[in-house]
Amino acid sequence: MDITITLSLFGQIILVVFALVLLILGVFTAYFGSGKSRIAGISLLLIGLIIGIIYVWLSHASDPGYFVNVILIPGLAYIGGAIIGAVIGFLIFILVIMKT
Repeated sequence: MDITITLSLFGQIILVVFALVLLILGVFTAYFGSGKSRIAGISLLLIGLIIGIIYVWLSHASDPGYFVNVILIPGLAYIGGAIIGAVIGFLIFILVIMKT
């Protein structure tokens, strides 16, 4: 792989994970929070959604085959697994904090 493709892939994965984390944390903050926390959660949710939409729009404009074949299909298993594991850990953390 060329170094520019590797750096591009690295940057794209950072953006995808960043957008997904903002979406997930925004949902949790909006659901569990109240008042200003709920507004902050909705803001995180919207920012994550906007970043995700912009990323998908720009990646399809440049090279849709690269996105689907390199990032989406093989990367979804890694990113999805990492996010599911992080969410489970976060839920356990929230459960422990709320019970104490």
